[in-house]
Order: sequence, then C-alpha cells, then structure tokens
Amino acid sequence: MSMIITWLGHSCFKLESEGYSIVIDPYADDFVPGLKKLRTSANFVLCSHQHDDHNGTSSVSLVDENAPNPFSIRTMTTPHDDAGGTKRGMNKVHILEAGGVCAAHFGDIGCALEEEQFAEVGQLDVAMIPIGGYYTIGAREAKELADALGVRIIIPMHYRAKNFGFPNIGELSEYTRLCDDVVYYDGNSIEVDEKTKSQTAVFKYIP
Repeated sequence: MSMIITWLGHSCFKLESEGYSIVIDPYADDFVPGLKKLRTSANFVLCSHQHDDHNGTSSVSLVDENAPNPFSIRTMTTPHDDAGGTKRGMNKVHILEAGGVCAAHFGDIGCALEEEQFAEVGQLDVAMIPIGGYYTIGAREAKELADALGVRIIIPMHYRAKNFGFPNIGELSEYTRLCDDVVYYDGNSIEVDEKTKSQTAVFKYIP
C-alpha cells in the first residue's frame, strides 16, 4: 500500500495509487516563466482555484474516467491572501487519502490556518505547501505551518529557481535553509508508504 507523488512543475503534482491517478493544479501553456508546456494524462483533475498557473485543465488528457477511484477526497476553503480573500479570492486545500497515505495539497494558501482548521485537515503523512510568498505564504510562514501540522513529509512548491518561476516570488533556498531534513532527489517523484522517513523532499524539475 503506497502513494506515488510526482512533481510536474510549479504547484502541479500527479498522485497515483492502485493504478489510478489524479493531477492537481496543472498550469496553462506559456504562463509560468521557464516551464515547458505541460502534457500529461490522468483519471481525474483537481484545481485549487481558477488562476492560470493552477487551472490548465486542457493540459491533462483524461483517461478511463470511470475507473474505480481509490482516493477519498476532502476540501477545505482558505483565503488566497492575508485579507480574507479580498485581494485574490479563495483557495481550496485538497486532502486525499489512498494506499494508507494521507496527503494535502495546499494550493495557493495565503494566510495562517485557524485553530479549528488544523482539526479539519487532520493527521497527514504528506503536505505540499507553497513557499514563494507574494501570491502565497512565504518561506517562514510555510515552515511554521509545516511544523504546526507535524507532517512526516513536506514538499515545497510554488517557488522560483534559476531557470523557472515568477520573478516576484521567493527562491527554494529561502525555505530549505530553515530545514534540517532536506532530501534532494535526482528525479521528480517519491513513493510514500508507512516506512518512508521524515523529510523535506525537493525534486528536480523534469520537463
């Protein structure tokens, strides 16, 4: 029993379990600087909100849409900003469980969670958290969220690198320098089960 999590760039991930796949937050063509056009397939697509770096559903070819879905999916609504959503609207956190693993994709969360929201999220094995700031929470806020959640595996997303990303968001290093458990992968995926060690997982962008 496990879940395979693959980073496709920016905030886009593919989650797979028992032969079923879900893509979360695909980006539209030519929208995120430095990222090549996304072309992938999945059984299902989820979007945290309707900005073009998160709602490029036409980049995902849906296959076997009637296949049995082993994922349970819950959503929690949060503001996309620090002003109750008045600046950038609202955001959905997706919480998915399959293969004995519970993972949450925090979309473009732009503020700290309220106390009752931690209970709503529940116990996670994996959290995909934006770290870039400006449009989302920044590195320090993301680290505070990760620590408060007590998650075994953190995957940072929505950041800038030398060759990709929005110019007004922070670099990956602004987050990783706050961590003492960073694991750098030569690839862009991880298979998570009950034995996977605690870590901050950093993947390589593979077009």
